Amino acid sequence: MKKIIISLSALVLMGSVASAQGLLYQIGSTVRNAAEQHVINKVEQGVNDVLNGNVRNNESEEQAEAQEAPAAEGWTCPSCGTSGNTGKFCNECGAKKPGAPESWTCPACGTAGNTGKFCNECGAKKPGTEGAAQTAAPAAAPAQTGYAKTDFVPGDETFFDDPVENEKVGEFPSHWNFLGGEECEIVTVNGTQAIKLSGWCTEIAPLMKQKDYLPEEFTVEFDVWSPTFYGSSNNDHLDVIFFNEEVDPCVRVSFNPAGLGAEEKACREENVDVLYDFVSPSDEEHHEGSAPGKTVKNYFQPGTWTRVQISFNKRAFKYYINGNRVVNLPNVFKPTRMKISSVSNCDEKDRFYLKNFRFAKGAVPLYDRLASDGKIITYAITFDSGKATIKPESAVEINRIAKLMNEHPELKFEVQGHCDNTGSDKVNDPLSQKRAEAIVAALVGQGIDKARLTAVGKGSRVPIASNSTDEGRAKNRRVEFVKK
Repeated sequence: MKKIIISLSALVLMGSVASAQGLLYQIGSTVRNAAEQHVINKVEQGVNDVLNGNVRNNESEEQAEAQEAPAAEGWTCPSCGTSGNTGKFCNECGAKKPGAPESWTCPACGTAGNTGKFCNECGAKKPGTEGAAQTAAPAAAPAQTGYAKTDFVPGDETFFDDPVENEKVGEFPSHWNFLGGEECEIVTVNGTQAIKLSGWCTEIAPLMKQKDYLPEEFTVEFDVWSPTFYGSSNNDHLDVIFFNEEVDPCVRVSFNPAGLGAEEKACREENVDVLYDFVSPSDEEHHEGSAPGKTVKNYFQPGTWTRVQISFNKRAFKYYINGNRVVNLPNVFKPTRMKISSVSNCDEKDRFYLKNFRFAKGAVPLYDRLASDGKIITYAITFDSGKATIKPESAVEINRIAKLMNEHPELKFEVQGHCDNTGSDKVNDPLSQKRAEAIVAALVGQGIDKARLTAVGKGSRVPIASNSTDEGRAKNRRVEFVKK
């Protein structure tokens, strides 16, 4: 059989394909029994291989038989029931193939599904791996930012949450009130949806049911993006303004501050990037100041999303950029409301874009919450949309949990990931499991014994609020550390 295939292959290569096909016809006309028909099928396959340029020299019969074997039917995912999968992970929900090599989630960047000694995304070493090469790639950026050592403590109870990602492009943002100015709409920028602020003195404020909604202790967080972060005109800046019925502003923080023209751009970049002004209750006088320009300049990266975080504790006001504290005011009038104001001229590159807003009541010590409730519910560990990639700012809360566990070595936690009811269980269940595993990996990366942690994805099956409202869905998107 093999000789016939080789002979015909050589014939086609040296002569014409037509003569080879003629030979097939002659053989086909003279062969009558099943054994001879099997030979013809083999010959025809060999000729077709030659026609397609797939000549196989000196192949063994075993190899040929293996290539004729039918393709594998694939495996069925035990998590979502999807059949026909051929890789290590389910095509639908990403669940691991039963019996596949155990995967791990990178504690540095949150990338899931790694199977080797190093993360596929950032090159960080697998936790617990001994004898890894010293040439491994450095850990991901989050470990190198201000979040690793920040003193910002996110609030515990979210009372305003707007990721902006589900808004309709071209419309005014539905969770905000327009206070005046020119242009404000939902756009797509840098691959994601955001609120675009532009024009002269465009002001927006959170659309809240109550008039005075800021408590005595609160935190405010959001992301801002700008093509330049250094405007070309003399009045390009974004202000975050806190006020009450009597004092406006109680405190205002501006970046790309007004008052410096384009000709002074170099001076601005080297000296002043953030200005603030406030009224102190001790003397009721208006005070002004600025953050160190050379330091602040490094925190704003044009064309990338920057995280702004603000905390207020009865009278102390702190302002952070990517986890780095740049403003610290010990005595400020208590605000009850806030607004965001954008001032930019006609140049499109001076626009500001905002997303991922979170307002929360002040933080309660973790151990106190654990003692009273038997668990810690947190909204400060967040992920990229639809992924198990932990956002850099989540390092603040992960560090707090790690510190608590180091101080109390008897503590063991079941780490639960919870979703709202957006999306199907086939997606939410494995996603919440992967997110819980990513948190466990991050804590193990902080030195916590993995035996003290168990990851459980709860999906959307255990809501603590109604999923019929935005506020309820925001409360249901959470992480719980349940004492074991």
